[in-house]
Amino acid sequence: MRSLCIKTNNSDLIHYLLNEFKNMDLKDICFSENEFKLYQNVIIHYSGHDESLFLSKVSSILSFLVIDELEENLLKRLLLQNYFYFDCEERNKILAICFDLMVDDFSKLFDQKFNLLYASFYDFLSSHKSIVLNGFVNFRLKSYFSILDEIVNEAVNHFVIEKEYLEFISLLKLYINSQDYGCEMVHIVFSSSQSILLDENKNLIVVNDDIFKTKILSDITFSSNDYILNSLLTLLPKKIYIHLVEPTIDEFIDTLQLVFEKRIHLCTDCNICNLYKNTKIPHSKRF
Repeated sequence: MRSLCIKTNNSDLIHYLLNEFKNMDLKDICFSENEFKLYQNVIIHYSGHDESLFLSKVSSILSFLVIDELEENLLKRLLLQNYFYFDCEERNKILAICFDLMVDDFSKLFDQKFNLLYASFYDFLSSHKSIVLNGFVNFRLKSYFSILDEIVNEAVNHFVIEKEYLEFISLLKLYINSQDYGCEMVHIVFSSSQSILLDENKNLIVVNDDIFKTKILSDITFSSNDYILNSLLTLLPKKIYIHLVEPTIDEFIDTLQLVFEKRIHLCTDCNICNLYKNTKIPHSKRF
């Protein structure tokens, strides 16, 4: 007979274990719950002949328990330890990004975490008759914590970039709202490969190099679109018509909408759109 004792003071974990053992697809087992002075114990006995299968089943259950029941709190703890200078609301936003990152690469990341947990539990249970869950998780899962730490660090990077981006947007909005209109309207003929600016008479706007020596409000770069943004900040049109030659709204278009708000008008089916859908967009000096 092979017996194991799992010790914890967390009643939710006790309930999780009892439910999993109840549904375990393995014969010749019995289990019970006992409360002692320091811990609540789940004791499981196996009277079969395949001890490795028994340990494998228990190790799998414990691995799922860590991921399902403990991982969120472990991520919160890492955030608080390593990024204590963020306030509670910011840490919650970073935690949400952690979950998004894990969803984006769910299969690969889940398998990686599970395999590390499983190996640690199986190795330990092979030579021990009892396990204190809290101590084991805190002190014997270094590789697993390394993965969580990488996720937290990546989430923080995403958060900081997004925060700087929103601060950049706020700066630009503050600038344009403090200035008078420079012209009535500007047309942007936009495609993924080539974009141009047209004035209200639909003439090509050619950008002078001197513009970029005086009015660049940020070092954030949008590749060739950076020139369009800086031109708009110089021209300060009352209305901006964006003619989408391709039916795609990318990150740059989203940025323009955030910065210029109600000045932006999107168009996909007008004379200008139809003209440039069938005609190669000419090159200006910068675009």
